Amino acid sequence: MKTTNTQLGIGTGGGALLSVLAQLGMHDMVRTAVLAAIGAAVSFAVTWALQRCFRKQ
Repeated sequence: MKTTNTQLGIGTGGGALLSVLAQLGMHDMVRTAVLAAIGAAVSFAVTWALQRCFRKQ
């Protein structure tokens, strides 16, 4: 079976991803998830407030 450049890239990328994931602790992943949730909530609130302020009547 002949290896193509796509297969080589997928294998290299997958290996790199797994090696990075192995070095991340659970604490880092939880902190990232919490910060992402806070960022999404703030973004939603600001967008909602700006739409209410500048609503055409």
